Amino acid sequence: MATEPRGAKPPYPEYTIDELARAAGTTVRNIRSYQDRGLIDPPERRGRVGIYTQTHLGRLRLIHHLLARGYTLANIMELLKAIVEGHDLRSILGLETAISSPWNSEAPHHYSYLALARLFGRAVSRPALAKAIALGLLEPDGFGYLARSPRALMAGAEIARAGFGLEDVLDIIEHSRSHFQAVSDRIVGMVVRELDRFGEGQLPPPAEVPRLVDILWRIRPLAMVAVETEMMRALEISANKYLGDRVAAILEHLHDPAEPPDEPRD
Repeated sequence: MATEPRGAKPPYPEYTIDELARAAGTTVRNIRSYQDRGLIDPPERRGRVGIYTQTHLGRLRLIHHLLARGYTLANIMELLKAIVEGHDLRSILGLETAISSPWNSEAPHHYSYLALARLFGRAVSRPALAKAIALGLLEPDGFGYLARSPRALMAGAEIARAGFGLEDVLDIIEHSRSHFQAVSDRIVGMVVRELDRFGEGQLPPPAEVPRLVDILWRIRPLAMVAVETEMMRALEISANKYLGDRVAAILEHLHDPAEPPDEPRD
């Protein structure tokens, strides 16, 4: 530790740059780079020695935490600037989490080809497998495949076991992608407009951040309910339109007078 004059003990730990690097689990070179970028304040000079404090150590740990979350140094600069301007870091990170967190909470599952064959039977043709990979439903993973949504895979297996062609189901998924994407873009667009009220690319005022975080988390389940409800409505209309006509025709034929048997020929 950096030393004080005899008889004067610093109230908080102090560090030379080498000691700070060890305490933060980083390198002297990184500290100097962060300092040059303005990410950490320069040390107090005592003669030829730079003295760092717990504040510097806390800032370094925050930088490493944000880097581990995928932020760039430029992103971190913007966050630190926002903190100086009065934003609470937890609120900012809460806003980022509400925006970027996955909407699908399922845990991916690995399937061997044999496991897929058991699930789908003969439906797992090479073309069907290639199409599932192209759609991102399966990903090659070692000697098997990774399903990001095991629930979707199980639903496809049930449909295949009911006798429907797997490639037909995959065609429906492919066709529906653009429609669902268009709906999703409209939903997210509402949130973007709310954020852009404060200026494109600008953080909202500190007092507004908690409200926006709440909106983002609340809109997730509500959007799913709205989409599911509309999907059910559309399926009901389609069922009545196509299947209802055919069932009605079958029922009508049940009441047709029976044809007399052919007369025996001499």
